[in-house]
Amino acid sequence: MSYQDRMAIAFSRESGMSVREIAKAIGRSPSTVSRELRRNTDRRVEYAPHRAQVHTEGRRARPQPSKLARDPRLHEYVQAKLKLKWSPEQISNKLVEDHPGEESMRVSHETIYRALYVQTRGTLKRDLVTKLRTGRALRKPQAKGQQDGRGKRPELPLIADRPAEAADRAVAGHWEGDLIVGKDGKSQIGTLVERTTRYCLLLHLPDSKEADAVEAEMVRAVNSLPTLMKTLTWDQGTEMTGAYAGIEIATDLKVYFCDPHSPWQRGSNENTNGLLRQYFPKGTDLSHHSREHLEFVQAELNGRPRKTLNWKSPAEALNELLLNSPNENRVATTP
Repeated sequence: MSYQDRMAIAFSRESGMSVREIAKAIGRSPSTVSRELRRNTDRRVEYAPHRAQVHTEGRRARPQPSKLARDPRLHEYVQAKLKLKWSPEQISNKLVEDHPGEESMRVSHETIYRALYVQTRGTLKRDLVTKLRTGRALRKPQAKGQQDGRGKRPELPLIADRPAEAADRAVAGHWEGDLIVGKDGKSQIGTLVERTTRYCLLLHLPDSKEADAVEAEMVRAVNSLPTLMKTLTWDQGTEMTGAYAGIEIATDLKVYFCDPHSPWQRGSNENTNGLLRQYFPKGTDLSHHSREHLEFVQAELNGRPRKTLNWKSPAEALNELLLNSPNENRVATTP
């Protein structure tokens, strides 16, 4: 309530108006006006706006140091995870798993956001804000019936032909893939995501997205996880329509294609590509990223806890899957 509101209350009281009439006049609820009068009026002194304002400011809670400012150990944990590009919600939930029974090692994601953004609560380095993802990129709506020149290719194995188990995330080994493209469409990185564990693999394609380059990188990826590669679902881009036959011949992987203009049919891959834009911003040259850097990004992203995995990381989910698999289904170690 502002000082002007309190002046209006005092004038209205002197005019003999009721609480409800005063509330209607200043656009407040009757309970708000009644509480204001009760707090700032007693038997000896009538309601006075200046005194009410002073009393209210005196009662106002003084800022207290946040939990992150009071606990250096908690502060260091949160700051370290933010540097790994974990979200505040991931950090908050992972604390429970990493420090069971330690109530001091608990902080809400809202507290972390306030420590980053609110100046008076700023206990975390301000530059860590750049580590937060900015949200899913907006897509331009396409007009009904709009074509991109590729059209539907009936000769391709389409998603409708994919085994039923591929649609069920209870069965591992089914992947989704796509390219993220750099500045002017002249550079790219291939992305693969396992549907059950959300485990991600990156394909190094600095110079070309021609079919032979994609085929070579895909064979390399399949050989890194030979028993956990059953199917792959890709869009109808020319990079894969020209490569899939060679991939199927060289490996046991079966490739299927989404319907045109249907990115939701690769939902896990679309989401992961959004996360990868933290590392590979739009409008930048992706050819500068070495294979070693892609492996670093891949490991960091697979180490982040995910809400959809009950706060396990994709790497943890994959390891758990492999440990619980029969020996004949274990993944061979890549030499």
